[in-house]
Amino acid sequence: MEDDRRDRLLTGLDELDRVLGGGLVPGSVILLAGEPGIGKSTLLLQTAAALGRRGQKLIYVSGEESPAQLKLRAERLGLDPAGLFVAAETSLETILALAEQNPWDILAVDSIQAVSAADLPSGPGSLAQIRQCAGRLINLAKTENRPVWLVGHVTKDGTIAGPKVLEHMVDTVLYFEGERGYNLRIVRAFKNRFGSINEIGVFEMKDQGLAEVANPSALFLAERPTQAPGSVVAPIMEGTRPILVEIQALVSASGLAMPRRQALGLDPARLSLLTAVLEKKVGLRLFDRDVFVNVAGGVRVNEPAADLGMVAALASSYYDRPVDYQAVFVGEIGLAGEIRGVSRLEARLKEAAKLGFASAVLPKTDLDRRTRPAGLELIGLGSVADLLSWLVK
Repeated sequence: MEDDRRDRLLTGLDELDRVLGGGLVPGSVILLAGEPGIGKSTLLLQTAAALGRRGQKLIYVSGEESPAQLKLRAERLGLDPAGLFVAAETSLETILALAEQNPWDILAVDSIQAVSAADLPSGPGSLAQIRQCAGRLINLAKTENRPVWLVGHVTKDGTIAGPKVLEHMVDTVLYFEGERGYNLRIVRAFKNRFGSINEIGVFEMKDQGLAEVANPSALFLAERPTQAPGSVVAPIMEGTRPILVEIQALVSASGLAMPRRQALGLDPARLSLLTAVLEKKVGLRLFDRDVFVNVAGGVRVNEPAADLGMVAALASSYYDRPVDYQAVFVGEIGLAGEIRGVSRLEARLKEAAKLGFASAVLPKTDLDRRTRPAGLELIGLGSVADLLSWLVK
């Protein structure tokens, strides 16, 4: 393992290196996918500039932008293009010739859907072209023992365009995610032969490009309102990193025959399940109410450990009573209304204590066997009924 880390090539962006497992592995092929305009090219340009400052040479092949356009973007971002060779090319044969004729440490192709091989009759972006072009670029990476980046488009449903076999051919698949209305960007690994897929890299899009976010929790909670009903903080896990997020809920009278249930950043099915538990187990009248739940900041939460925070936010909005501003909520809710334990609770509580929270509401079953972080009061609850009794006391 030590030899593996020593051989890796650091990109100069700590958040990206974290997702890759410690840097670029020689001979590896990385597929970077994301929606148009999300910042894939910006990320690669910043990576190229960081590598160039360390004496590395990168060939950047753009099939969608001219060198002049890339130069304007680099100037706008304040990047030094030293060590960067840019070519506007879509011919696979020409790209391979450039790699043979010019010294390089890393090759980036943006995008693989724009490249075509002359010996195939189909046009760029077809299944045969993507498979053939990717295969020959992968062979180049393995033969030369140098990393190759491939940029891929995504379809309307968020999956990588082209044959599914493309994801099996490469060594690493990274998704660059973000909401258009927010500055937050997340790099998430869906496949990594040389590292964990449980890590994320967090960036913030600014005028000068992508800025690394070393403390995402502080970013998500920076604009949290005080004494606002329906606002609750929940510690979630993104890989091995604990992050505190604000869950907001709004419960209001509905004039519709079928009241609305909408969740942004959370699983809508989970929202429906939890509203049913609140109605059945504690008698909250939600069948004639519109229910809206949102995770502030544009982050997506996909783990059941946020259930307790969601239920607390719903109850807080229903009763129009704010929860303790210095409390965090973590726990899974079962269909019987019980509060169940979650994984990596110590890391979540440590993050809450680090950011100055005074108490944590958690499953009663986890209360006795957990070490209490300094300055953090632990409140163990066994059921949703216990939660409501605690909220309205």
